[in-house]
Amino acid sequence: MTTHRTPRILIVPIAIIASTVVVFTLEEAGLVRRPQAAPPATARAELKNAKGESVGSAQLTETPAGVLLHATLSGLPPGAHAFHIHEVGRCEAPDFTSAGGHFNPGGQHHGFANPQGAHAGDLPNIFVPEGGKAEVEVLARGVTLGSGPAGLLDANGSSLVIHASADDYKTDPAGNAGGRIACGVISRQ
Repeated sequence: MTTHRTPRILIVPIAIIASTVVVFTLEEAGLVRRPQAAPPATARAELKNAKGESVGSAQLTETPAGVLLHATLSGLPPGAHAFHIHEVGRCEAPDFTSAGGHFNPGGQHHGFANPQGAHAGDLPNIFVPEGGKAEVEVLARGVTLGSGPAGLLDANGSSLVIHASADDYKTDPAGNAGGRIACGVISRQ
């Protein structure tokens, strides 16, 4: 009886190994495909100044941690400038107030240094060197490129705004950042 059991025990592992090899071989041959993740959602914004001149563009890519913004800017005054996501996808010159306030679906106060903040649209200041060109990459946590409550592409859209001065990261509602000098509507690619 012992000799009869031993072959049964040995046959089972061999069958498991053989089926694993066959599945692997079929996958490698392209006969069996694993589902692939969909590409990340992307969006774009073309930023213009009050004269309607292009001052740059931004590429937005959704990630599991938020939306990654990569902006290439030019023709801006040197110095520190506040950079925010605003709640409306409209950029009417010359003052860009049509973009509304900061994107703030959670109803927070403004600023990273505010214990009751920050807005989802609050981003770090950008620094533009002499010559007016800058490249910026920042992760906006708490937003998506969807249409839900945290979605930047909801019915009224959203926009990127550059302000004349630096954000102080605490003063409600806009960080004492001065006027709006550039704006770009965020649109799905």
